[in-house]
Amino acid sequence: MLVRDYMTSTVSTLKDDSTLLEAALMVRQTGKRHVPILSAVNAAPVGILSDRDILRLGPSDLLKDDVEAYNKIFGQTPIAGVMTKNPISVTPDTPVAQVVQLMHSMKIGAVLVVENESLKGIVTISDMLSLLMDLLSTDQPLSAAAF
Repeated sequence: MLVRDYMTSTVSTLKDDSTLLEAALMVRQTGKRHVPILSAVNAAPVGILSDRDILRLGPSDLLKDDVEAYNKIFGQTPIAGVMTKNPISVTPDTPVAQVVQLMHSMKIGAVLVVENESLKGIVTISDMLSLLMDLLSTDQPLSAAAF
């Protein structure tokens, strides 16, 4: 089982010259939890931003701060300053078992799939849960060889 067979290949991305507001709007509009960040110069993957990162940087519901003020701050905050730089990546030919082990040990929710410095897709916890559901729905017993 290889990453290429289970990754999400249609990925919403932003360039590293985007703002935090653009990222927050993309997450809200697409429902995606991870946004790969590409270099504005050569489109190579340079970072990743999660919905948790955005929430951590956003206003608290407990505070009655002005939403417009936060939108202004988010609109002036470069994404390059808040993204996780040099994100973990694998190739399309990486075994799924290796990706699962990596995500579990590093406690991360997504891994970029990169080949020749070009983003080919993303593997998320949701992708791995879909694979697990497929495996569990078969009548055959699971074995380590399945991975």
